[in-house]
Amino acid sequence: MLRLFREHEIRRELSLSPLWTLTTMDEGGLAAPVQVAVPSVLESVPGLVAYKGRAAYENAFTGGGTLRFVFGGVSFMAKVYLDGALLAEHYGAYTAFDAIAENVPQGRHVLRVEVDNRYGEASALHVENDYYSYGGINRPVALEQLGSAYITRLAVVPRLEDGVWVADVQADVRSLSDEDVTISAVLRAADEGTQALPQTLPARGCATLGARLTLADATPWSPASPVLYGVSAVLAVNGREEDDLRDRFGCREVRVEGNRILLNGEPLRIKGFNRHEDYGSLGSAVPAEVMARDLQQMRDIGANAVRTCHYPNDPRFLDLCDEMGMLVWEESHARGLTLAQMQHPLFKEQTELCVREMIAQHINHPSIFIWGCLNECDDITPEGAAIYRWNLNLLRELDPSRPVTAALLDRKGSLIFGDCDVCSVNLYPLWYHPTDPAVHVENMAQYVAACGGAGKPVIVSEIGAGAIYGYRDPGAMKWTEERQAQILARQIDAVLGNPACTGIFLWQFADVRVDESWFDKRPGCVNNKGVVDRWRRPKLSYQKVKECFAKY
Repeated sequence: MLRLFREHEIRRELSLSPLWTLTTMDEGGLAAPVQVAVPSVLESVPGLVAYKGRAAYENAFTGGGTLRFVFGGVSFMAKVYLDGALLAEHYGAYTAFDAIAENVPQGRHVLRVEVDNRYGEASALHVENDYYSYGGINRPVALEQLGSAYITRLAVVPRLEDGVWVADVQADVRSLSDEDVTISAVLRAADEGTQALPQTLPARGCATLGARLTLADATPWSPASPVLYGVSAVLAVNGREEDDLRDRFGCREVRVEGNRILLNGEPLRIKGFNRHEDYGSLGSAVPAEVMARDLQQMRDIGANAVRTCHYPNDPRFLDLCDEMGMLVWEESHARGLTLAQMQHPLFKEQTELCVREMIAQHINHPSIFIWGCLNECDDITPEGAAIYRWNLNLLRELDPSRPVTAALLDRKGSLIFGDCDVCSVNLYPLWYHPTDPAVHVENMAQYVAACGGAGKPVIVSEIGAGAIYGYRDPGAMKWTEERQAQILARQIDAVLGNPACTGIFLWQFADVRVDESWFDKRPGCVNNKGVVDRWRRPKLSYQKVKECFAKY
C-alpha cells in the first residue's frame, strides 16, 4: 500500500511479491543477482554501501488485462519495462509515478525497473549534497487492474463561507478507450455527496468532474484536534460503475495577515524540526513504524511542526502528520544550487515536474500549511531572483490556498523577500560564527524588513549545532553533546523570544548520512546536528530542547 488506508473499493489491486531480484549494471556492483525486499535502497545491500550506478529490479507475477504499476518513489531516474517492452521513464526520487500496460494477456509476466543513481549532466537537481541521495526503489509499489477509464487525481479544497465549511471536489479522469464514452461520478466529502453532471470523455482523452459541497456539521482540523474526513469519487462509464478513488482531508484554512500566519483564524507559533528521510542502515526506505516513532519523539520534545527538507516526503509520513496533528512545511527538491546550476538546461523542466507532482499528489493533506522551494539557492542576482519568482508563482498557481516561502541563506541583499508570503532564513550563530544569537536574530529581522519583507511573517527555517552521539566532556568543546545543548538553548530563546519571529525549525531532528565530498565538514560523513542520532538515540540536547520549547 502506498498510503495508510485503502484508496480503492472498486478498482482491483493485485499483489506483487515483496522480494525482487536485484542485478547491478555497472562496475563495483554485485558479482551475481540477489533477492532484496522492496522498498529498500541499494546501499542497504551488502557490498553496495557506496554504490553509485545503475541497477535492475525484476519481479515475476501472474495477471492480465490493463495493468497499472504505481511507484511511490524510485531514486533517482527510472525506466519501467514489462516483458522487455519499455512502459515509462521518470525523473526524481521523491514523487510517485505510474506505468500502464494495456491488453496484457493473462499469464506470467516479468516487471523490470532499471534505476540510475549516478550524478551527471542528465540531472540538474540530483547533485552531491549535505544529505545522501540513496538509490533504489525506496517507496512502496502497487499493481492495479483498470477498465476503460480511471480517476487519475482527486482534489478537495475546503474553505469557510459565511461561517460554514464548503469543499470544492475535483476528479480528473483519463480514457483508455478508443471510443468516446459518457462519464459521471458520485463525489462525496465528509458526510455529503452529489452526482456530478454527466459529460463526454473523448477517446484517449481526459476530463474533469467537479462539485461544490456544503459541509454544515464539519469540525475544523487543527494540531490540537486533527479531525479527518473521507473524500471519494466513484466513476461511472456509460452508466456502469467502473472505478473509484478515495482520500482524506481536513477542514482548515491557512492565510497570512500582517506578520502572522493564521490557521482557522488563530495565529500559529511554530516550534518545529527539519527532518530528512533517513534511518540508519535502511537509508531513505523508512518504514511507517519509524515515521510514527519520529513524530512521537518530536511531539514529546514539544514540537508542533516539521519541515520536509529538501524534497517532497513519503505520503505515508504526511498521512501520519494528518492523523497526529503535526504541521508540515513541504518543499520541492532543490538545495544549495549556484546560479550556474540553476541555469542548467534541464533545471526548469525537472523542477517544474517535481513541483507539479508534489502538489497534485499531496494537496489534500491538511497538515501541510505552507509550500517551499529552492533551499539556499542563488537569490541575490537578478537572474537567480527571476528563477525564484517563477517557482513561487508556480506554487501559487497550482495551489492558491496555501502561502509560499523559500528558506534562504543568512545574508543581506536577497531580492525575493518581497515575493514570498512568509520570509524564511537559515542561520547558525554560535556554531559557524561566534555572534550572540539574540543580536544575530535581531539583525536578521532588520535586514529582512529592509529587503522587502517588512510587515511579513518571519520564520527561522534552520538553526542548530552539531554533536557526535556519545561524545561528552565537561569542557563542552565543539562536537560534544554538552556544547550542542548549550547552543540550542540560546538559539531557541533568541528566536522564540523575538516578537518579529513567527517560529523556528531546528536543524535537525536526526543525524543523517551525507555525500563523501562533505567529509571535511561532517565527521564520519554524517550531518551530526540532530537531537537524536541516526538510530534515534537521544543526545543531551533532546531534553534541553524539550525544556526550552515548554517555555513558549
